[in-house]
Amino acid sequence: MEILRSIVVLVHLVGFATLFGAWMVELVGQRRVTRIMHWGLGIALVAGLALSAPWGLDHDLNYAKIGIKLVVLVLIGGLLGAGAGRLRKSGSVPAGIFWPIGILTLLNAGLAVIWR
Repeated sequence: MEILRSIVVLVHLVGFATLFGAWMVELVGQRRVTRIMHWGLGIALVAGLALSAPWGLDHDLNYAKIGIKLVVLVLIGGLLGAGAGRLRKSGSVPAGIFWPIGILTLLNAGLAVIWR
């Protein structure tokens, strides 16, 4: 069971890396929201939900941490949706939408690593 949980953690990290990596690429480029960011968010969400299920662990899950990470993920999703809409409408994503995507993504990873 621990091997399966480790695989899900790896998939969760791949989702984060996809989202943050695509954001970093666009930071250097045209600063737009891409489909790869949406895919990374979806992968991180599904794997994160799977990790929040009890896996027969000998300790309790930190539901406050899980809840806050989920709220941050929903905020990122909202910003991605707003950014994609603005990109279709005006051809660009405002800095007020683009920058928080990367900052909140990094915050979510930081919460996972620092908050034990």
